[in-house]
Amino acid sequence: MAIVTVPRVLREKLGEEGAEALVALLNEAARHERNNLLGILEERFERRVTDEGKRLDNRITEVEARLNERITEVEARLNERITEVEARLNERITEVEARLNERITEVEARLNERISSVEAKLEKQIAEVEARLGERLAGVRADLIRWMFLFWVGQIGTLVALLFAFLR
Repeated sequence: MAIVTVPRVLREKLGEEGAEALVALLNEAARHERNNLLGILEERFERRVTDEGKRLDNRITEVEARLNERITEVEARLNERITEVEARLNERITEVEARLNERITEVEARLNERISSVEAKLEKQIAEVEARLGERLAGVRADLIRWMFLFWVGQIGTLVALLFAFLR
C-alpha cells in the first residue's frame, strides 16, 4: 500500500480532519481500484486458461488422430509384410517338401535295388543249398535202400532157415 502525504497547502485549507478524510478516501479508492483490477485480471486469467485448455484439447485431438492414422498405416504395412513373409515361407516349405520327396524316392529306389539284389543272392544260395541237400538226400536214400535190402535179405534168410529147421 502506498503512503499518501497531503501537501501543507491542502492541509491548511482542508484542516487536519479533512486531510485525514481525503487520505482515507484516496486509500479506499485505491483499495477499490485494486480489487477491481484483481477481478479483471482474474477474469482474463480464467479466460486465458480456458482458451489454452481448449487449444490443448484441440491439439491433443489432432495428435491423437494423427497417431491413430499412423498406427493404422503401420498395421497395414505390418500385415502386408506378414503376408509376404508367409507367402515366401509357404513357397520355401513347398520347395523343401518337393526336394524331400525326390530324395525319399531316390532312397526308396536304391533300397528296392538293394533288396532285389539281396533277394537274388539269397535265392541263388537257397537253390545251391537245395541242390546239395537233394544230392545228400539221394545219397541217404540210396544208403537206406541198401540197408533195407540187406535187412530183408537177412530176415528172409532167417525165416527160410527156421522153416527148414521146422520142416525137417
